[in-house]
Amino acid sequence: MKCHAPVWLPALLFAGLGVAAIAAVAAATGTTATNAATGAAPAAGPRAAVTVVDDTGQRITLAAPASRLVSLAPGATEMLFAAGAGDRIIATVEYSDEPAAAHLVPRIGDVIAIDMERLVALRPDVAVVWPGGGNIAQIEQIGRIGIPLYRQQVNTLADLPASIRRLGVLAGTSADAERSARELEGRLARLSHLYENKQPPTVLLEVWNHPIYTVGGTHIMSDALRICGARNVFSDLHELGPAVDIEAIVARNPGIIIAASPPGAGAEWVADWQRFRMLRAVRNNKVIPFEDQRLTRLGPSVIDATEGLCKVLAGAR
Repeated sequence: MKCHAPVWLPALLFAGLGVAAIAAVAAATGTTATNAATGAAPAAGPRAAVTVVDDTGQRITLAAPASRLVSLAPGATEMLFAAGAGDRIIATVEYSDEPAAAHLVPRIGDVIAIDMERLVALRPDVAVVWPGGGNIAQIEQIGRIGIPLYRQQVNTLADLPASIRRLGVLAGTSADAERSARELEGRLARLSHLYENKQPPTVLLEVWNHPIYTVGGTHIMSDALRICGARNVFSDLHELGPAVDIEAIVARNPGIIIAASPPGAGAEWVADWQRFRMLRAVRNNKVIPFEDQRLTRLGPSVIDATEGLCKVLAGAR
């Protein structure tokens, strides 16, 4: 049922990079930092100790709310900005490009490897990491050298508001975080109501074409399909990013195929499916390109992309 692919591919696909960035990251495996500035911590008076439980249930106590944050995943960077802590991020990784202000944060590597010497020299209060992928060994090494780790992880769209609130506690920006969280809750409620569907169509969400990768039922993109009133045809798979062969796809025979390709590649991905006329999605001309890279993000911009996905799916029914 499954086919083999490079071992780094699933981690890159689901690190919130967007498929357009995958080839560049893969080529840069093992790279180190690029001219990162130290950055000054925001001015502040005396502050009380803070204790927060991260998204994986681990308790972290700091002497004061974190004013020097390093974000080691694009999704974590976006979430920190949403929590009002963007000005406290002193370094991040490549492809942290949401929101636009994130482009100004110095880079110290990518999801495959960071410059450990530079990280230590920055003396962060805490490193915000994504436990679902990236370089797990390097994350463990960061913890061993005494830098506190905050694990930021969302698995569903509904997880986003609570995760933002926790980051607000971590950085002492709870008022800003609460505003962002409430806005996201309102948007999700509206989408769920608008696209509620008692007979959801089955959808194959193709996130890579050679070999074919999709998403399992525990991935946030699978939840995006649910919000849109559709059902992931591979929702029973527990892997975040399983590779599937054409025989498995034919057996499940999805009603719609969403080709979530890099910008400019959608038409090519759609054309690849035309030789599989045994699939009803192909016969019924319901293979649809979708090039909004924010759908792979693990931050609030995924909701913007989900709204676009919902409109596409509604038009295909």
